[in-house]
Amino acid sequence: MYGTRDLIHPRDEIVRTMQRIYGYRMTTTSGGNLSILDDDGSIWITPARVDKGSLRREDIARVLPDGSVEGPHRPSSEFPFHRAIYEARPDIRAIVHAHPVALVAFSICRRVPDTRLLPQSRKVCGPVGFAPYALPGSEALGRNIASAFADGAHCLVLENHGVVTGGETLARAFERFETLEFAAKILIKASTLGPVHYLTDDEADRPRPAAGGSDEPRTGPVTSREKELRAQLCEFVARSYRQRLMISTVGTFSARLDADSFLITPHRTDRCDLGPADIVLVRRGQPAERKAPSSSARIHRAIYEAHPEAQAIVNAYPVNATAFAVTGKPIETRTIPESYVFLRDVPRIPYADRFGDGAAIAGRASLKFPVMILENDGVQVVGTSILDAFDRLEVLESTAEAMINGLALNAGVIHRMPDDVIADLERAFGL
Repeated sequence: MYGTRDLIHPRDEIVRTMQRIYGYRMTTTSGGNLSILDDDGSIWITPARVDKGSLRREDIARVLPDGSVEGPHRPSSEFPFHRAIYEARPDIRAIVHAHPVALVAFSICRRVPDTRLLPQSRKVCGPVGFAPYALPGSEALGRNIASAFADGAHCLVLENHGVVTGGETLARAFERFETLEFAAKILIKASTLGPVHYLTDDEADRPRPAAGGSDEPRTGPVTSREKELRAQLCEFVARSYRQRLMISTVGTFSARLDADSFLITPHRTDRCDLGPADIVLVRRGQPAERKAPSSSARIHRAIYEAHPEAQAIVNAYPVNATAFAVTGKPIETRTIPESYVFLRDVPRIPYADRFGDGAAIAGRASLKFPVMILENDGVQVVGTSILDAFDRLEVLESTAEAMINGLALNAGVIHRMPDDVIADLERAFGL
């Protein structure tokens, strides 16, 4: 049986993926190249010297096995290393190469991000390789990169150049590319706060309890309220993705449907492509459809059961707030009135509490403490509605970014609002 992606022509998949990369400023007009290895041995690849911001399907070049080229443009000048990777790694069928700023920073420092920063970055990217510099477009660069891929890496930082990722599909190569850049950004931000805490290999590779899935078909009608909540969940997931509060591989939204049921985003579905039919109904702790819910479902269920006032929950990984999750630095919410009113004091939850039945986190989460920093695993927000949870998430990331910038601006010192100001806020807003 074919999935939707299986029916997309390589030209269209390359154009769509480049639009995502360029749209989120992870490459420049002239930088970066993508390719797909077809079943007949042809390589579809972005063209040389064509604006990445206005790429069209007819621009994509096809290099046949005999070396001849179809299309109006020459293939990318980096074609030699794409070919070399495919020859060295038969399991790789698609490649992403670009110059995203955080990974370029690592490349010019001759460093690679440690993906044990977060469990998802480790799971998606694995250990990251490094390829020494060679002239762009040269056979020497191809040999350097292919050699590193032959050692088993799926992601490489290129010395004084950028990054290359590979996968069995272009979607998989893009996931690795986006996730690695995300981890690199978090590490750069975290380095301004203090020592970074990494997971051990056992912690990083520890599987979460299975999200599960039901073999039972759904019964009963879909109410208008459920339809509205499904649409809202998709809207705010897409909004969170656009605003880089989550990326394609990580982030969960849920909303309470009734006393026994909630709706939640699915496990391992691209956040950019989510539709109402993808949302999973969980009733009395069991998925009511033949789909697997997010692995956070058990924690969300525990929170809904413990706190009837909670109507929506989000787990996200915004760069600045997650920088606090991987260091010991607490987020200071007593900075501006909005931050304290929306966030209150923000507790830190040990990494181990993300496992189990969710009771440990449910015991701390409430509308009195609507925001939590999850050690090495992003943030969690509880709200009175999907909009309220999203609003708090935005305020959290803005607060974290302002704090990081303030620490850099003022030699590590920021000024918090005094206790009498906080008391006035609590009286005025009924906190």
